[in-house]
Amino acid sequence: MGQYFIEYSKRAAKDLKSLSTSGSSAIKKKIENLLEELENHPRKGIGSPERLKYYNGEIYSRTISKKDRLVYEILESEKVIIVVQFLGHYDDK
Repeated sequence: MGQYFIEYSKRAAKDLKSLSTSGSSAIKKKIENLLEELENHPRKGIGSPERLKYYNGEIYSRTISKKDRLVYEILESEKVIIVVQFLGHYDDK
């Protein structure tokens, strides 16, 4: 168990379900590694963590693939990470 507890938004849960049925094994392994990293080091590490500007809160993204980003919010006082999404890019229109 890491320093932070990970929770999932409805969209993130839906994205994970979609990935479990149709995602490649390489993408699944990358997500598994990213989630392990998040539990201990949410602001640094693999996936090129980047704090997103223009959002309220401490919102970060990490690269999963060329088209997909893991987007999450850090609630430091509660030691909780809320995963917002896995599929898509945070600035997709």
